[in-house]
Amino acid sequence: MTKRILVIDDDTDICLLLRRFLTKNGYEVAIAHTGEDGLAMLDTFLPDLVLTDFKLGDIDGVTILSRIKAKLPHVVVIIITGYSDIKVAINVMKQGAYDYITKPLFPDEILITLQKALAEASEEKIETENNQVAKTIPTTSRRSTNVPYLFGEGPESQY
Repeated sequence: MTKRILVIDDDTDICLLLRRFLTKNGYEVAIAHTGEDGLAMLDTFLPDLVLTDFKLGDIDGVTILSRIKAKLPHVVVIIITGYSDIKVAINVMKQGAYDYITKPLFPDEILITLQKALAEASEEKIETENNQVAKTIPTTSRRSTNVPYLFGEGPESQY
């Protein structure tokens, strides 16, 4: 399944560069030039990852990050900015951003970061789903084995 990336940046050149580069690398990419437009696209585009500028004309990075996480908590958010400030980086990471990348953007660096973020998000999703399934199995039905979710009642399934 093709992963979907939403790029939110008021710099049209960066958006075009990222769209071309990420599309060539197998991602489906949508672009928004304002924070509000990007937030509006969350419902229709349903991204796996959002790559957003920290300083947009209408919303700052912390606000957009918190609104994305409130709406779609599982979506990975990476902040990009032209301002290298360690306090801001720490703050957005505490707020739930996966990473903080400073401009100028290096396509290969972005690709590696996106791949790593999406892989980790997939692993977390699988782990969460497995934990939810395990909770639905009655305790009396669980066996103390290393084989999850394989239970039977017939004589062939007894130990």
